[in-house]
Amino acid sequence: MMKAKFRKKTLSVLLTVFAVLCAVLFLFPTVVTIANSFMTQKEINANYGAMISNFDKNETKKVYISDKLNLKLIPDKVSFEQYGTVLFKSSDYLMKFWNSVILVVPIVLFQIIVASLAAYSFARYRGKFKELLFFMYVILMLMPYQVTLVPNYLVADALGILNTRFSIILPGIFAPFSVFILAKVMRRIPDSFIEAAKLDGAGEIQIFTQICLPLSRSAIFSVVLLQFIDYWNMVEQPLIMLSDTDYHPLSVFLSKINSGDVGLAFAVAVIYMIPTLLMFFYGEDYLVEGIAYSGGIKG
Repeated sequence: MMKAKFRKKTLSVLLTVFAVLCAVLFLFPTVVTIANSFMTQKEINANYGAMISNFDKNETKKVYISDKLNLKLIPDKVSFEQYGTVLFKSSDYLMKFWNSVILVVPIVLFQIIVASLAAYSFARYRGKFKELLFFMYVILMLMPYQVTLVPNYLVADALGILNTRFSIILPGIFAPFSVFILAKVMRRIPDSFIEAAKLDGAGEIQIFTQICLPLSRSAIFSVVLLQFIDYWNMVEQPLIMLSDTDYHPLSVFLSKINSGDVGLAFAVAVIYMIPTLLMFFYGEDYLVEGIAYSGGIKG
């Protein structure tokens, strides 16, 4: 008996240590980014010169440097120089940030509206045709978005919206993932709730707005959070659909920052993480509850 308890406790300790190590590995790049954003450009060049000096002045031949990187988590001198440059001296970074907001917010907002209505339809009205349509939604959801880039490009070109924000926003609004999650949640709403509402004289609009939406609140917030993070970090879609770089979001702009501005890249990356981190910390409970409910853990 004592041996069994000892083994169980040992296993628990080992799993805890393993989980802590995994957490440290996952958080380490974020911690490094935040710490280095408060370093001066001179200190960053001294620490990462071997990493960022990949090309010569003509950018035609690689220059290999044997110096070792000096990875530091604590700056020698805390400096807000990088943030001052990003926020007050360079309009490019802020413009790209607002490009991200202009693209992502309409996608998430209208996607929730469309997905809620479609999910309510799938949940309330069953039939062979709608089950087949729902199955097609699932197939589309399983496809990587890289597969649908070419059809989206051709459709956008035919509609004359190529190289406009609508070429990104419209495909995002009708993404199938939100419909799938919300339909599963709404199908788990007890029929007795719907029947009771009907007996009280409620119509379809009232059932949808006063019963289905409130009961699906956690799932809706989960979808909002997941889709916001997904589209906030998109790179391929803007590169394909938007030839005008003035429309590119910050996610694309970050990948194009050259080696001389690596210090600014740290500061921009920290600013870029703030919206998603705030949403996650605010809605963590909703996210867990929504995913658990849609996955069938709750009855």
